[in-house]
Amino acid sequence: MTDKQNDGIFYDVVSPFCGIASDDLVVQVEGNTVKVKENGDSVTTPGFETPITDLSPRINGQEVSLEQAVAHIAGLLKNSQQPLIGGMGTDLNGARAAMALADHSRATVDSQFSDAAFRNILVLQDTGYMTTTLTEVRNRVDFLLVVGTDIELTFPRFFERVVWPPESMFGQDIESREIVYLGKKPSANASTSPAGRAAKVIECADADLPEVVSVLRALVKGKNVQAETVGGIQLAELAAIADKLNQAKYGVISWSATQLNHAHAEVTIQNICEMIKEINNTTRCNALPLGGKEGDTTVNAVSAWQSGYPMRTSFSRNVPDYDPYLNRGQRMLDEGEVDLLIWVSSFNTSGTPPKTSATTVVLGRSGMTFEQEPEVFIPVGVPGIDHAGRTFRCDSVVSVPLKKLRDSGLPSTFDVLTAVEQAL
Repeated sequence: MTDKQNDGIFYDVVSPFCGIASDDLVVQVEGNTVKVKENGDSVTTPGFETPITDLSPRINGQEVSLEQAVAHIAGLLKNSQQPLIGGMGTDLNGARAAMALADHSRATVDSQFSDAAFRNILVLQDTGYMTTTLTEVRNRVDFLLVVGTDIELTFPRFFERVVWPPESMFGQDIESREIVYLGKKPSANASTSPAGRAAKVIECADADLPEVVSVLRALVKGKNVQAETVGGIQLAELAAIADKLNQAKYGVISWSATQLNHAHAEVTIQNICEMIKEINNTTRCNALPLGGKEGDTTVNAVSAWQSGYPMRTSFSRNVPDYDPYLNRGQRMLDEGEVDLLIWVSSFNTSGTPPKTSATTVVLGRSGMTFEQEPEVFIPVGVPGIDHAGRTFRCDSVVSVPLKKLRDSGLPSTFDVLTAVEQAL
């Protein structure tokens, strides 16, 4: 529970900005000003402390009432031939409302994070994968391989919260855990153990990862490889990783699809996932895809519940129509197929809509600035600050409650989209 004291301090606050959903923040609230007092990081602290600068909706730059803005959006939807609901930076209830509105208005739905998310989703749909949870990693991992990812860049507290806890549930010696980076080197030292043992780093270029991972998989299977180096890495170093994966009692291979940004990265991810299945013939090994920031995991989960499919689902034919290529929101905008874009981004002021000739409506965090003013802008509340909500962690198995911390008067994304749907 989140407890508020007389001095405006909230304890055990959940962060909606980080995919691991840290739930131990201490936050001070004075009016509309929020300060993270303890356990903040480079992702979470700016998320909580961004000031409110807009309280009123705007139509073509002129302040209007919320009712007027809602009515205007409904009018735009009634006249639209192909609406797109994009961005999708929202919580569980906001995603539900977006899906309901898409169904009612025959819109297509896509997330601003889909390009990265689909590197994992396409693998899941094609061959499936074996994944673990943050709790399992915290209590069981003995060998962690990080592929092509600087975890500390986007998940600053991952190692503190998940890899180096004070103790594990089963009495494991935490200091015995081994960490190996394959690809990118870490930007800081969070992966260093509490006793000062640094992670092993084996660097290679992103473009070499497909070959490196393929050879690693072959070595795990005991195949002979006729080479001395692969992607600039000595074969002996890859063989040592293969041995550690085969000998670990609970190995974990982790990556962030956002950072695996090379051509056909989904094939590299698929190779990792198939290798994990093969390792499980003799020992335990699991994948831990890292993502889920700003509602990324949540909106795909809600879309799957509501339609049977993840993002990139269209309701233009009055039934859910999923196509990860044709329904890619940016492609539709680039090809001029969209006449109305409703952009939702309630977590981050930098999450502005892409440039487009389509009429644009933005439900965004207060403080957003635009190169071109959208036809309608409604500042909405931040889940976990301005209103209660719920969001999924990156492991997709735990939805965490987000508490209301202040009375800003800003409506939630759910409130606005539901009002629009009712006005249609």
